[in-house]
Amino acid sequence: MSLEEVARHAKVSTATVSRVLNNASHVKTSTRARVLKAVSELKYHPNLLARSLAGGKNRSIGVIVSNIENPFFLDIYKAVETSAHAEGYEVIMANTDYRSKQLVSSIRLMIGRRVAGLAAIVSEMAPELIDELTGNRMPVVFYDVGSPRGNITNIRVNYRSGMETLVDYLYSLGHRQLGFIGHHATLGPINERLTVLQESAARHHDVHVQTTADVDSLEGGRRAARTLLSTNPKLTAIMCVNDFMAVGAMREIRGRGLRVPEDISVTGFDNIKLAQFCYPALTSVNIPRDEIGKIICDSLLPDDKIRFEHEIVIDPELVVRDSSGPAAAAAA
Repeated sequence: MSLEEVARHAKVSTATVSRVLNNASHVKTSTRARVLKAVSELKYHPNLLARSLAGGKNRSIGVIVSNIENPFFLDIYKAVETSAHAEGYEVIMANTDYRSKQLVSSIRLMIGRRVAGLAAIVSEMAPELIDELTGNRMPVVFYDVGSPRGNITNIRVNYRSGMETLVDYLYSLGHRQLGFIGHHATLGPINERLTVLQESAARHHDVHVQTTADVDSLEGGRRAARTLLSTNPKLTAIMCVNDFMAVGAMREIRGRGLRVPEDISVTGFDNIKLAQFCYPALTSVNIPRDEIGKIICDSLLPDDKIRFEHEIVIDPELVVRDSSGPAAAAAA
């Protein structure tokens, strides 16, 4: 079904149909209703790609994430989608599984689709890829990687503050034997959390840290906890790089007949919804995903503001729940 067929059915010009489909304001209410009725009756679907090529702009933005299975990334995507839909934009998603080659492919695919803007919510990013995006006029938002440039906004989490607060909290509960579960240790945001943990442990002198890494998944968290507890059964607390892996870690602890937090405390990072509803409810560090999603949309969608390169720093907050408590006397 073509635009011309809709115009004939509604007894208006094709220009009027186009104005209605583009939500232009200068169309009479009765005419708009007649056109929309014709669109519905004829089951007309506009060619969005052709429209964007003809108009020189696209009503879609791209979002690339590292791991769609982790609810943290999905939460940010949903927040971006909500804000984008409110402005009449669609969102195209790509998932990299932490693979650098897939990231390159996804970014070039988004550029080829002529998206209005691109958000890279990833931990893996090559400097040459940042240079390539800098040379493009498309607005870009990086989360946790890169640095602000002409067309690039950078959102960065203050992991140092979050990790130091978490270590001090566990130390105050008497924990001296700490385990740390991470994944992809060579990635900047992951390595930063481990580095801060080790520095904080050194500051307290009597704290020992045992580390391991596995795949960013529930099963990865379970395997990593198994490795830690087999290596050092005296651990009194396990700190996880995110909530997703922490839930898997608690499953392994319970499978060994140990109690959380009576025998061993567990903490996560991100404060995803699952942290509130798992058992026991997970102590975590909150990263405001809704706020990040809104910042992404505000940075990508066109408006009358003059944009300058800038960096936005997010300060995480400790959320204490049931999975953490005083260090077990026997283990200590």
